[in-house]
Amino acid sequence: MDSVQNTVSGFSLDLGPLKEPLGFIRVLEWVFTIFAFATTGGYSGTSHFTVKCPNSADPIDVKPVFGYPFRLSAYPYEIPSCDSSPSNHTFLQGDFSSSAEFFVCVGVFGFLYCTATLILYLGYQHVYRQNTRGPFIDLMVTAAFAFLWLVSSSAWGKGLTDVKWATNPGHLVENCAHCQAGEFPSMGRLNASVIFGFLNLILWAGNCWFIYKETSFHKDPSPPATMEEGGAPGP
Repeated sequence: MDSVQNTVSGFSLDLGPLKEPLGFIRVLEWVFTIFAFATTGGYSGTSHFTVKCPNSADPIDVKPVFGYPFRLSAYPYEIPSCDSSPSNHTFLQGDFSSSAEFFVCVGVFGFLYCTATLILYLGYQHVYRQNTRGPFIDLMVTAAFAFLWLVSSSAWGKGLTDVKWATNPGHLVENCAHCQAGEFPSMGRLNASVIFGFLNLILWAGNCWFIYKETSFHKDPSPPATMEEGGAPGP
């Protein structure tokens, strides 16, 4: 209990680390991490095609809706029938939730880690630098996140390619005799998410160098001995 109170009472806000690469890059990671998972989670898109029946003058719009986490088989849509039979109840095909949720999960945990380390850098810099354990743990976690960004961004990039194919109006009307492909769903936000993912890879991997400089592996653990006070210099 006393150690917790001492740690809290030892908070001392210092914005100086933001002027150094260690703190500045961490702020960039914090921002780009938010952009990465925010552009993926909560996404909702709409594909579009039309049904032109021979006995009807006006085409009928069909707009399949889909969204995060891109478990497309959970999104039904109706294709009108050109005869007296009921409408065809159809589902989008494919389940790409694993790569999308993995990407968002890495982003959320990366955001939490950035928040915690920024508090440590700006409020408890003396605690961070008083021993070699803090920078070493920071280096290991940052390197792990860099690897996770590589894996998750690559997986989500492939998943996004599959989502685009599965929701392409041209693909949806392949087996529909009276259907015509319409507008392709807007994917700019999802394209940006993949870009932000690889930008995070660059930032987290590059930041490893600046954190490495704070560890004992880079600093000399045993500074050179100084001349004893009052002693005569050697020959």
